[in-house]
Amino acid sequence: QVQLVESGGGLVPPGGSLRLSCAPSGSSFSIWAMGWYRQAPGKQRELVALLLRSGSTSYAESVKGRFTVSGDNAKNTVFLQMNSLKPEDTAVYYCLHRGAQGDYWGQGTQVTVSS
Repeated sequence: QVQLVESGGGLVPPGGSLRLSCAPSGSSFSIWAMGWYRQAPGKQRELVALLLRSGSTSYAESVKGRFTVSGDNAKNTVFLQMNSLKPEDTAVYYCLHRGAQGDYWGQGTQVTVSS
C-alpha cells in the first residue's frame, strides 16, 4: 500500500517562505502526476499546483509567481516552494499522487501565515 509522507509545514510571518516535501513509502506504482492541494477552514479543498510526468505544470491563479512545484520522477517525490506567503495561504496542504491505481493523498501538513 502506498503512503505519502509530507513535511515542511509550520508557522511563518507574512512575506516569508516555506518548502513542503512529499515522499512515498510502501508500494510504488506508475504516476501520471504529482501535486499539492490545500484546504482552509470552512472551505473546499482546492488545487494549488500540479506537476505532470512530462514536466508541465499548472498553478492556481492565487499562487502564480509565488509558488513553484518541482519533483523527482525517479523517486516520486514532489516539492512545493512557497515564497511571499500571505495570510490567505493559511491551510492544510495535501500531497497528491495520481496514476493508474487512482489518487493517493498525504495526511496533510499545516501551513499558518501570521504575524
